[in-house]
Amino acid sequence: MITSPSPPERPAETMTAPALQTDDRPLTFPSGFVWGAATASYQIEGAARDDGRGPSIWDTFSRRPGAVAGGHTGDVACDHYHRFRDDVRLMAGLGLGAYRFSVAWPRVQPDGSGPVNPRGLGFYDRLVDALLEAGVTPYATLYHWDLPQALEDRGGWTARDTALRFADYAEAVHRRLGDRVGTWTTINEPWVAAYLGHAAGIHAPGRTSAADAFRAAHHLLLGHGLAVRRLRAAGAGQISLTLNLAPVVAGAAEPDADAADLVDAMLNRQFLDPVLRGEYPGRVLAAAARHGGLDHVHGDDLPVVSEPIDSLGINYYNPTRVAASPGAPPHPAYPGSEGVAFPPAEPPLTAMGWPIAPGGLGDLLVRLSRDYPGTPLVVTENGAAFDDVPGADGRVRDPARIAYLDGHLRAAHAALAAGADLRGYLVWSLLDNFEWAEGYAKRFGIVYVDFADQRRLPKDSALWFRDVIARNGIGGKAK
Repeated sequence: MITSPSPPERPAETMTAPALQTDDRPLTFPSGFVWGAATASYQIEGAARDDGRGPSIWDTFSRRPGAVAGGHTGDVACDHYHRFRDDVRLMAGLGLGAYRFSVAWPRVQPDGSGPVNPRGLGFYDRLVDALLEAGVTPYATLYHWDLPQALEDRGGWTARDTALRFADYAEAVHRRLGDRVGTWTTINEPWVAAYLGHAAGIHAPGRTSAADAFRAAHHLLLGHGLAVRRLRAAGAGQISLTLNLAPVVAGAAEPDADAADLVDAMLNRQFLDPVLRGEYPGRVLAAAARHGGLDHVHGDDLPVVSEPIDSLGINYYNPTRVAASPGAPPHPAYPGSEGVAFPPAEPPLTAMGWPIAPGGLGDLLVRLSRDYPGTPLVVTENGAAFDDVPGADGRVRDPARIAYLDGHLRAAHAALAAGADLRGYLVWSLLDNFEWAEGYAKRFGIVYVDFADQRRLPKDSALWFRDVIARNGIGGKAK
């Protein structure tokens, strides 16, 4: 049973405040602000069968007919496994202060447990050394969705044992890299892994069970907490968790506000409150009780989940719009959301069909520093997909991405001025890559990748971001 009391439900207006206002002035960020870029192992590494790497759930899922656009897989991706030195040189040329990469669990432990595969972990040894030699600080993420298939065959994140195995794996990676890596993220976006992977079925492992999703969400958080304890005991430096968070936008009428509060609880507070307050929102517990019960939450779990962290990673792309709609069925990714509608996004949109709303990032950062004080924030992902095509001169002109990044950085700066404790910004992504269920059709990178011959072409946005880093701020209005 759950011994921690449920926190009082917060009103929806905590996520529906008017967007922060920005202007076109040159802006300078605080001294020591961290600038960088992020990637993920399955999206860029390739080398899916090299040096003893075992299969992951994404290797399996991407081979399911119709699961990934174009039938694409991450077998080769950006071939970063073999080309990482060239990629590090690109990072250094752009002046990146930090590079957030993820470690592939099936490369380190092909079966998800047991002895470490020295050849697999050796790759990250070489990568970290190359980054340090280039003056780029390595930020390691331990889990970015590529669970070893062997663990999935034993229940995956629906099984409590996977959280225990994750703690073992975290300790093993730190044992090898901890003398050179000072910043660690345990898990990336547990909401996506749990609900897109286990309820909606559009991400690996492709399950469609609300009960499985609630179980997976809790075990991901439990794995995070157990890993924090192991890393802390081993003397790790900065420890973080990265969440995908979004303002939930609705009308002012009471039914709409209630719909927004419900979705905010499922998307945001389900992960923020256990980690930073040691409690689950009552609305999440009620929904979980209706879908399989709460036997997976043990009485001593929340003190583990809420082990102190040094910063919180924020992945922000767009707000979530909702409205009350009596009789509407639950959204596949939000079990328990009966009576809630998710209206279509309004322009302007990215190539993913996501609305471009920079003010949402500013509002989110201010809300987090107000509601969860004492936890420094880092934007660990922010970026956009557009249909990038090299010109005849080989130049990739992407003014829409530059405008997107400029707007979001201005919103982040406004949030700083409003009191947000923001310490850094990492663009998503360094490279065009395997974009999960979208395959290679969507390009988020500031560096263009020709997947036929693996050429890298820095886009105009990469050169713009290089200048942002060099001046520790942004100039006038983006062109």
